[in-house]
Amino acid sequence: MPLKPIEHADAAPEVRAVYDDIKAARNVPDVNNFWKMAAHHPPTLKRTWESLREVMAPGALDPLVKEMIFVAVSVTNGCDYCIRSHEAAARRAGMTDAQFGELMAVIGMANETNRLAKGYQVEIDEALK
Repeated sequence: MPLKPIEHADAAPEVRAVYDDIKAARNVPDVNNFWKMAAHHPPTLKRTWESLREVMAPGALDPLVKEMIFVAVSVTNGCDYCIRSHEAAARRAGMTDAQFGELMAVIGMANETNRLAKGYQVEIDEALK
């Protein structure tokens, strides 16, 4: 039987604490399904939230760039959930349709040239070492 999302009302206290932190940090009324599924293992839920919050915090890369990178990796890994979640976050951070289109073009080109380089077993140029 597949696991079902754990709702706030049904969650253990340690899970509710993480949910409450996510809701406060993101200013949202509820956590999304990713967190509700990760809640099946509270240590993973807590660790993942803490790491994500740290990595995605403003820093040398602005939040839009971080979200666009997350979309790119999610597309390459084939994670539909993460694509949609981080596309929405990128759009909230200001990503336009034109930027999304260019992002998809870059992702497609990078994947194509990566596979060609891998298939041809291209040696790294001395100037790039």
